[in-house]
Amino acid sequence: MNIESLEKIADPEVVSIVERALSNKDLYLEEVERLLKCRGIDLYLISLAADILRKETVGDIVTYVVNRNINFTNVCIMNCGFCAFSRDFRHEETYFLPIEEIVRRAKEAYELGATEVCIQGGLPPKLDWEFYPKIVKEIKKEMPKLHIHAFSPVEIWYGANLSKLGYEEFLKILKEAGLDSIPGTAAEILDDEIRKIISPGRISTNEWITIIKTAHKLGIPSTSTIMYGHIENEYHRAKHLLILREIQRETKGFTEFVPLSFIYEEAPMYKYKLINNVKAGPTGEEIVALYATARLVLNNYIKNIQVSWVKEGPKFAQFLLNCGANDFGGTLINESISSSAGAKFGQYLSPKEIRRLIFDARRIPAQRTTTYSIIKIFNSLNEESDIPLEKIEWSEEKFGSYFKLIKDDRFKFRRKF
Repeated sequence: MNIESLEKIADPEVVSIVERALSNKDLYLEEVERLLKCRGIDLYLISLAADILRKETVGDIVTYVVNRNINFTNVCIMNCGFCAFSRDFRHEETYFLPIEEIVRRAKEAYELGATEVCIQGGLPPKLDWEFYPKIVKEIKKEMPKLHIHAFSPVEIWYGANLSKLGYEEFLKILKEAGLDSIPGTAAEILDDEIRKIISPGRISTNEWITIIKTAHKLGIPSTSTIMYGHIENEYHRAKHLLILREIQRETKGFTEFVPLSFIYEEAPMYKYKLINNVKAGPTGEEIVALYATARLVLNNYIKNIQVSWVKEGPKFAQFLLNCGANDFGGTLINESISSSAGAKFGQYLSPKEIRRLIFDARRIPAQRTTTYSIIKIFNSLNEESDIPLEKIEWSEEKFGSYFKLIKDDRFKFRRKF
C-alpha cells in the first residue's frame, strides 16, 4: 500500500499534517501532539511518511558505532524516581571505579577496535571536581585518538557547582582536557512540572538547555534524548521535541536524537508505587508513533535518529528502521543503567550481529564515528571487518557487568571515601 492509498482512508487532519511535513514545513505544537496520538491507519501513514523522509534525507545506510559504556559509579545524591541504577552512599551495593580502572576499560575497548567510550555516572558526595577532567586527561594520555563522549548535563551541573565555576568555565576545562562530546541525557521530559514529580532536585529544563547550548557554543557536540512512557502525555512529548528543534535551529550541535523508553520493572517510582499513575513504559504503538513523529518534526534539523536496542530489543529496534530511524546505536560492551532497571536485552551486540539485523531490514550497514563520519560501508554479510572485537566471544567473566560490580569488594565506594 502506498502513501496515496493510505491518505484516502486516514484522518484528513493527519493527512494535512503529514503533507506539511513532507513539504519540509515546520510543524506546530498541536500538530505534533496529534501525530503522537496516531493509531491504526493513521499510525501506518505517519510511519510510511517518516520512512520516505528518512530515505530522502539519509538514504538506505544504517550506521552504528563500536563503543564501550563505562558507568564509573552508581552512588548518587539524587533520588530520581525512574532510576534503579543509583544507590545512596551508605548502601551495600555501591561501587566507584578509580581512574586507573576507567582507563584500563577504555584501553581494552580501544585495543578491540572501539572508536568511542561513553562515560557517565551518578553524583557521589565528597567528589573532588577535578575527577572529571582527570578521567579525560588520563584516557587521552594513553589513547589520544579515542573519542571521549562523557558527562551528561546533570554531571556538568554537578561539576560546575563543586568547582564553584560557571558552566562555560567548567566545560572549557573539560574540553582542554580532551573531552570530545557529551551525552544529551538527563533530559527525561523537558517540562518542569513533570521533572518535579519524577526527579525533584534534579536540574531544571532551563538549566539543561543552558548547559547544552553552552557546550555547543564551545564546539562540543551532543546527542539529544527523550525518556518517555511514565507519567507524561503526548503534549509533554510534543513540547519536548519542539524544544530540541529550536535548540538545533540555533546551535546545530546535536548529532542525533535518541528516544529512550522508560524501563519500569525496577524503577522505584513504579516498583514501590512512590508516584501515582506511573505507566509500565510506553506501548508498542506509542514507541512507533514517537519515532515516526520525531522524523517528521526534526528531519530538517537533526537528520540522525537512533534506535535503542537495549531498550526495545534487537528485533523491535530493527522494525523501527521502517519508522524514520537510520542509526542502530553502539556495541556498548557494558550497559548498567537499563540493565539495573530490568531491561532484558543484555549489554553487548557484536558488530556482525548489528550488520545482520540491518541487512535483514534490507538496508546497508556502515560503521561510523561518534560524529557520523563513515568509517566503512558493508556490502554483504560475509564482508569481514578487521577489528579484533569481531573475533572474540563476549562474556560477563571477561567484561563484567553491573551485577558483578555491585558485589566486587575492590570497588566499594566506602574504600574510596
